[in-house]
Amino acid sequence: MKRLTVALAALCVLSLFGCQKAYYSAMESVGYDKREILSDRVENARESQQEAKEQFASALDQFRSVVAVDGGTLEEKYDTLNGEYEDCEDRAAAVTKRIDKVEDVAEALFKEWAEEIKQYSSDKLRTSSRAKLSATKKKYAVLVKAMRRAESKMQPVLAAFKDQVLYLKHNLNAKAIAALEGELSSIRTDVDTLIKEMDKSIAEADAFIKTLE
Repeated sequence: MKRLTVALAALCVLSLFGCQKAYYSAMESVGYDKREILSDRVENARESQQEAKEQFASALDQFRSVVAVDGGTLEEKYDTLNGEYEDCEDRAAAVTKRIDKVEDVAEALFKEWAEEIKQYSSDKLRTSSRAKLSATKKKYAVLVKAMRRAESKMQPVLAAFKDQVLYLKHNLNAKAIAALEGELSSIRTDVDTLIKEMDKSIAEADAFIKTLE
């Protein structure tokens, strides 16, 4: 508990000075090295992608329910669908933010590792450490590529959802529902593709975390 309290204090210091180098130094002073921070951030990014995947699936379910509605409760359905869209936006933003944080700490970690390799007096250990750094960077590159690929799939789906929510807002009638129904198939395909990419990225995150344990 004491360790957590000190770590929180370090975070407060960061918020005042806004310096990543100071942040990592403060965290390391209370026992959290960059490897642990990277592992935590990868795990957080994985969780964000899982949450985003579930939110997009939920929004698709709501979209399906809207095209099955006749008149009466349509405005209520619009409110629900608009709320789902806004939740998807929030989840997508969280995914991007957490991937950015993963990249930030990874850059600091690899830079520190490369600098520390120069300190070896043993050629054998220096070569071994350099090989491990190279292998870790390759695994990390695969992870970030998977995360960014999944992230890129979210914006087209968000745009499609936004179009349909706006159209429904502007045309709260049965004719609008008929038009929305025609879009359901393509949106469902896009969401299915997004979910598959999220699953791949989540699996890459799991594999990378294991290499850091």
